[in-house]
Formats: sequence, structure tokens, C-alpha cells
Amino acid sequence: MDFRSELKRRAALFENELGRFCSSQDAAIPARLRESMDYSLQAGGKRLRPVLCMAGAELFGAACESVLPMALAFEMVHTASLIHDDLPCMDNDTLRRGKPTNHVVYGETLALLAGDSLFLYAFETALSGLLKNGADPKRALEAVKLFAEALGPSGICGGQVLDTDRASQESRQSFVNDIASMKTMVLIRAALCTGAILAGASGKKLECLMEYGRCVGIAFQVADDILDVVGTQAEMGKTLGKDAEQDKRTFVSAYGLDGARAVLHELTQKAEDQLAVFGEKADFLRELALFLENRTR
Repeated sequence: MDFRSELKRRAALFENELGRFCSSQDAAIPARLRESMDYSLQAGGKRLRPVLCMAGAELFGAACESVLPMALAFEMVHTASLIHDDLPCMDNDTLRRGKPTNHVVYGETLALLAGDSLFLYAFETALSGLLKNGADPKRALEAVKLFAEALGPSGICGGQVLDTDRASQESRQSFVNDIASMKTMVLIRAALCTGAILAGASGKKLECLMEYGRCVGIAFQVADDILDVVGTQAEMGKTLGKDAEQDKRTFVSAYGLDGARAVLHELTQKAEDQLAVFGEKADFLRELALFLENRTR
């Protein structure tokens, strides 16, 4: 298997779907609001969550195209979380994906509403699109339930609290794992597993995939924390060094640079171990775990 070709194939499928979505018109949405939403959606990025959603479906024998509405919903909510994360009341950042952040271009009020709109529009997009594609309604409901859980107070919203609210933080070293699990991991794991659920996954194999998603999702945040220290702004497309500047709890601050790299490697190995039950069918996910461990952006 040519991993990079497979990665590009899935990413290209998603970009085409995203292009269709952004070019569609809905007269009920104010033009400036839609412009603000599309600005951040089309700013680029890794498209990791859509790719994982498609990979999860393919692992259980479904076509990528069948879960594109769900993949689009994940990119919408991920983009919404970035818009909100960059706001002055949060990280107050001015650069995202190599472009000025949404509130710099459109102002704080419109950026906030664009993020809210993407969060909510994602549910409509997923449900209507999946049912139109002929998805089993029970599977669609189970997938959207997992999707919703990843977004709420026990998911990325709660993770943002742990990351930013000093009164909610604890001194123990492992607290950074709590932040990463809620802020980053849950959405990555849910993207992979909703794709699989829509394709009929259940039982032991779904459990193994959930654990793979957990390990890869936390590993992604560990790598991000490392790159905030050793990466370059040109490659990352965002302001670096802000974690230390804002005295944030990160894997580097908790374990040191070498310690964080060791944690990253251990999580990657654990993720790969979970794929044994799938045999060669999971080669893409094996290579993806290694790719994320060694990424430079």
C-alpha cells in the first residue's frame, strides 16, 4: 500500500465535497455569516478528522463516499472549535492555517456566530446527508450520538475549560492527559469510529478501534505540544511559543521535551497494537499512526 497516495485520495474526495458544500447557496443564511463560515472552512488544514471518518468506513467494507456527510460535519465542528479557540477571550491568536484568524477578518461578534453556526449546521448536514445516501437510520443515530458526546461538556467544551480555566486545573503530572483526552482526542476518536459504526462495526473490533483512536488522538496533542517548541511557524501556519508564553499545561511542560517524545512513541506503539485484529486491512491506519508521530506540521 502506498500510504501517501491513499492519504491524498481520501483528502481529495473530501476537498471536492467541501467545495460543493461551500459553493451551495442557502438564501436563509445571511451572506456575511456564510462568508465568515466558508473563510475558515476553506483555509486548508490537515483534514485529519474527515480522512479518519472515511478510513473507518472503508475498514468495514463501506465506500468513502457513503460517509462524506459525516466527514464534513467533523470538519465543520473542528473548524468551529478553532474559530472559538482563537478569540481574544480564549487564546487571542491572530494566525491560523497560515491566514489571519476569523475574528481578525470579520470581527469578534461575527466570528463567534460563525463558530456557533458551524457547530449546529454540522448536525443538519450529517443527518440529512447520511439519510439521503441511504444510511441505516439506527446506525446514523448511533454515529450522531457519538458525535454529539465528543462536542459537549464531557468533550471538547470541557477540554477547553481544563485548558484555559485556572481554577479547574490540577498540579498532578497526568493532568495534561486529561486536557488532551477531552480537548483533542475525543473528536479524533469519534471521527474514526462514527465512520466505522455507519459501516456496521460493533463488538470487539469497534472496541479495538476506539482504543486506537484514543491513543492516536492523545498522541496528536503530544506532537502538537512538541511542535509548539521545536516547529517552525511557516510549517505550522500558526503562532508558536504561545503555550509557554501563556504558561499552559502541556506534555512538554509536564514531562520535558525528551519525556514528551517518549510518551508520543509509546502511544503510537499502543495504537498500532490495537490493529492486529484487522490484519492487512488496517495498513493505512498503521501508517497513519507513524505519520502523525513524525509530522512536522
